[in-house]
Amino acid sequence: MESARIVGALARYTGDFALAEDVSQEALAEALVAWARDGEPANPVGWLLATARRRAIDAFRRRSALDARYTLLAGQLAEGESSSGALGAGAGTGRGGGSDELPWDPDRVDDDVLALMFVACHPVLSPEARVALTLRVVGGLSSEEIARAFLVPVPTIQARITRAKKTIAAARVPFELPPADERRDRLGGVLSVLYVIFSEGSTATAGESLLRPDLAHEALRLARMLAAMLPDETEVHGLLALFELTAARFPARTDPDGDPVLLEDQDRRRWDRSAIRRGLAAMGRATSAGRGLGPYGLQAAIAACHDSAPSVAETDWERIVLLYEALGRVAPSPVVDLNRAVAIAMAGSPEKALAAVDDLVATARLSGSHLLPSVRGELLVRLGRITEARAELELAARLCRNERERRVLERKASALA
Repeated sequence: MESARIVGALARYTGDFALAEDVSQEALAEALVAWARDGEPANPVGWLLATARRRAIDAFRRRSALDARYTLLAGQLAEGESSSGALGAGAGTGRGGGSDELPWDPDRVDDDVLALMFVACHPVLSPEARVALTLRVVGGLSSEEIARAFLVPVPTIQARITRAKKTIAAARVPFELPPADERRDRLGGVLSVLYVIFSEGSTATAGESLLRPDLAHEALRLARMLAAMLPDETEVHGLLALFELTAARFPARTDPDGDPVLLEDQDRRRWDRSAIRRGLAAMGRATSAGRGLGPYGLQAAIAACHDSAPSVAETDWERIVLLYEALGRVAPSPVVDLNRAVAIAMAGSPEKALAAVDDLVATARLSGSHLLPSVRGELLVRLGRITEARAELELAARLCRNERERRVLERKASALA
């Protein structure tokens, strides 16, 4: 939970992004041994920071000593004389050689995290590397979680992260918030990262829990900070609106046992009305500029349709279909097409929706995902094709990596026996 703040503070202290992550991991490894032996310290974050800082100091001293040896050898070769004086001066120039005060300024914590995000989203990195690195370092997601989110092999994600760190080091990217004129160039990557973190939090791709509120609320917190820092960026407000309006439904999305509750079965009195008001206010800021909504703003508008409706039956599904059509033109993806098919079915045309889903099946654009057979099974149930529907729901259950969702799919399939 504190990893981004720890790495951010260390990156500011050391001025070395890769070293900051390395020493924070070393401190964590040391904590696994020391805390089991001595007990958890009163201030775990302070302990990790102090330990990581000492590791950084050791690294600087090693570098300084090595540089001094190189200086000595170069001087002997060039001049044929000792440069021990230069050696003595060089040995004390390590950046970690100051006081033992912790590099932890509470007033700069949020800036550190945002700076960490902008560093990880630097233009020298490919878009895929920016997202993977920021999710790993800032979001704290594992390589497996990132791979599932992007539907790519785990080694691919690991390679992207490794290359990204090497590229940042080679390009000597400074650890700092970029100037205002450079922020927009990196903003798309930052928004994409926040979106994926929130998505993993709102519907976990694997594990025992449907929701991961820690991830979702961290993405929401960072989106609020970003909106405050960039008040004129409409898509930042669109993303914030999407997060608020989606998180508003969290309290009703699971039952007391943690199992998913479908939208039509949710007790809407449990929805967070304060979050809905905040989301609608952010939507207002996103539309006030008059430049039109981007991908995140369009998704927020869809969420607003759900949050404003008194029931599923009274939801403006025709408007949702239009919004998905607009989203498909602005940011085309098979998931958008699949969601549009669901909206078409809810608007009263399951046959048309099934044809759209079958087009996705034919193109294999969502092969390996449980979402496609899950939606197709529901549509077949509506059309009375029960045997086919059960086969699709059973396939969806086999493909689903989230235990809670899998059990729901299995129950649906069993009910069709």
